[in-house]
Amino acid sequence: QIPITLMTIAGLAMASLGHSNDDLSASIQADYQHRLSDMFKHFHANPELSTGEFKTAKKIAQELRAHGFNVTENVGGTGLVALLKNGTGPLVMMRADMDGLPVEEKTGLPYASTVTQLDPVTKKTFPVMHACGHDTHIAILMATAEVLSKHKDKIKGRIKFIFQPAEEGPPPGEEGGAKLMIKEGVLENPKVDAIFGLHINSQTPVG
Repeated sequence: QIPITLMTIAGLAMASLGHSNDDLSASIQADYQHRLSDMFKHFHANPELSTGEFKTAKKIAQELRAHGFNVTENVGGTGLVALLKNGTGPLVMMRADMDGLPVEEKTGLPYASTVTQLDPVTKKTFPVMHACGHDTHIAILMATAEVLSKHKDKIKGRIKFIFQPAEEGPPPGEEGGAKLMIKEGVLENPKVDAIFGLHINSQTPVG
């Protein structure tokens, strides 16, 4: 399912910049699917709550820099921005969210989350998991960035990849998420012409 979604979102970016995506399928083979799976499992097993996605952000930044991206960290809190460019042309933004939820995982998966977090107010610990698919969203966007970077010569324009914290909402009394990223200029410098995002659906039959 992830490679198909990756093809879709990468194809949208290429089409928005006025170029064919016929050659993308050759870039997503079985070995790439395994890489996607490894990334997904890592983030699934290591969730962090809204505005506290510190390790998640560091891992994403490290991965993107390994593939030649210049990454701006700490945008809107723990948010990240990476830019891919080749000449002049439109700027397309692609977005994923990063935060988990205060939910106990009972899937029994070998990579299930065992993460707990201390509530600074009640001093009690509670479980955390990726119950809304943001782990998958991260893996899809990271892989999309890597695939498109390999096809940089076919892109006449720019693609801005953003990883947003606190999609589930910042803690009471705190600021964060999309509103803070926008406030800090993520839609400007340079200005965005089109934006793509996605959300997985656990009810869709696959395989």
